Amino acid sequence: MLDDIVISRAITEEYFREFLDSLESEVIIVGAGPAGLCAAYHLARSGLKVVVFERTLRPGGGVPGGGMMFNKIVVQEDSRPLLEDLGVGLKRYEANYYVASALELLGCLLVRSIKAGVRLFNCISVEDVLIYDKKVAGVVINWSAAQLAGLHVDPLTARSAFVVDATGHAAEVAEIVSRKSGGKLFTSTGKIIGEKPMWAEVGEKVLLDNT
Repeated sequence: MLDDIVISRAITEEYFREFLDSLESEVIIVGAGPAGLCAAYHLARSGLKVVVFERTLRPGGGVPGGGMMFNKIVVQEDSRPLLEDLGVGLKRYEANYYVASALELLGCLLVRSIKAGVRLFNCISVEDVLIYDKKVAGVVINWSAAQLAGLHVDPLTARSAFVVDATGHAAEVAEIVSRKSGGKLFTSTGKIIGEKPMWAEVGEKVLLDNT
């Protein structure tokens, strides 16, 4: 006999057991795109307790769409070992260029991250940061559905030793810290500098130099 109440109880109890245990962690990552998932995987694999909050129903950020909805990605030789470690198949296109399935990358990132112990919570938005003694000490969270519906619902907080902003171009967590804390970011202006025109080679170098 299939008991619907047992199913409902199992889903609810197991979700909240994991959720309660995740309210305190060593690292909180905001955003489950490729950068956030990759960081989560490597941090968890090193033994840290890692929690990821993703506001959308489907993790992955922009990676499933590849380039202009052509669901392929291109990586260079330096990145090849990272994808091979995840189990992603690569096809050599020409010297120093490899093509892979964007969907396979997402699947491998999710599986490897969760298997490494990452706690991933989708449909939860980070709307603020928790600050103790002038230091970011966690995040303020709420259901994404409540925000989308425009409902006035008080949030909850999750505490961690470190918070990683993996929200992509918007740099939403860094923007909140810059705007609300009165402190300065580790940039030449002390604030979010913003985006520049498309130039992948320079953009990637600047990103690495400032991470």
